[in-house]
Amino acid sequence: MVIDARSGEVLHSRNADARLHPASLTKMMTLYIAFQAAEHGEISMDTMVTISHNAASEPPSKLGLRAGQKIALRYLVRAAAVKSANDAATAIGEAISGSETAFAERMTRTAQALGMTRTTFRNAHGLTQSGHLSTARDMTTLGRHLFYDYPDYYNIFSRRSTDAGMTMVNNTNRRLLGAYRGADGIKTGYTSAAGFNLVASAERGGERIIATVFGGRSTASRNARVAELLDMGFDRAPSRVAVVRPARPAYAGQGGVAVALARSLRPQSRPLPAEAPALDVALASAVAEDVSRSVDAAVALAVATPPVPRPATHLASATAVPEVTVPDSAISSAELEVVTRISTSGGRHWGINLGSYNSRHQAERVLLKTALVEIGTLDDALRKVVAGRSGYEANFVGMTQDRAALACRRLAARDVECQTLGPQG
Repeated sequence: MVIDARSGEVLHSRNADARLHPASLTKMMTLYIAFQAAEHGEISMDTMVTISHNAASEPPSKLGLRAGQKIALRYLVRAAAVKSANDAATAIGEAISGSETAFAERMTRTAQALGMTRTTFRNAHGLTQSGHLSTARDMTTLGRHLFYDYPDYYNIFSRRSTDAGMTMVNNTNRRLLGAYRGADGIKTGYTSAAGFNLVASAERGGERIIATVFGGRSTASRNARVAELLDMGFDRAPSRVAVVRPARPAYAGQGGVAVALARSLRPQSRPLPAEAPALDVALASAVAEDVSRSVDAAVALAVATPPVPRPATHLASATAVPEVTVPDSAISSAELEVVTRISTSGGRHWGINLGSYNSRHQAERVLLKTALVEIGTLDDALRKVVAGRSGYEANFVGMTQDRAALACRRLAARDVECQTLGPQG
């Protein structure tokens, strides 16, 4: 299977829908869910994972984990992505879902949500098991989603080697990464039943091609075939094409959207200034009450009034953020600045700007909606509306420089424009 990753156009396929053993291409889904779980606060990359006997006993390739050992999730992710470690993949699944069986069920649900209609998973690592099957088309789809859905994590697939906590590990795909210009991932796989599999991605001159091969006879012949397919893709792909990002699946988490939202909609209370307690409290109360009545309201797309035009050097709109319905009665008409006192310690003098809006009400709603969908990076930031000549500026402040930059990158991945502000205060 060969596609133009920018548009999703199929450039070549042969037997692309045959259900075959994916081997360690499976770990692409294990990692996709790990990234998803971290994004939504189910788990952190810093979470210390206790290794089970089941995970420790997985056959090679493995990191060499011991039962009872504790290791940060980030090292398990690196080991699974780079070394293709089976023990690390199993430990990831157990840490997120409680058991490998439950995690495999989530993998299959996620595959269906991504449009991988002919894929079923039975484990987190990809060793041969009855019913554990996928196709070249489905794995190509997954590779494209990894690139577009989690750009902050994608670079891990291009690392020739990495620190996996216990030791440095080498990439199983390092031969293609070193030999093919522009190659930056994604994942190899091998079992005797599957043969030599590979999903590869490469970028040249703004063009990105993803090619997938199942059933190669050796590492060398598989890599040679993938290189041919990538070359074919670059020859056939147009130089310029509109980028059409794949639609992200609805987040289901462990217990469905309702559970995930209920968890994220109740951040710890922060002190409010004496002059504006009623406004922020009313907003928070109205949102919590409204969302409890309807989960759909929390994830509906915003239909907001277009922001005030801005100079070309200043990025603006945040209308791509899912809308939370806030009753008009919850928004005070008083001209109050909604901001918590900023600490002057810890370098938290930076912020981000989401544009300028016609009314304070609209700017406050944009900030609230953005905080709900990007709680991972904005949980400690403070919402601030500033009246200016061009309208009402919607800002998050009280952030470190790194945190502000990360927030803007993550919002950009959601097609929300923003720019960093700083230093503030």
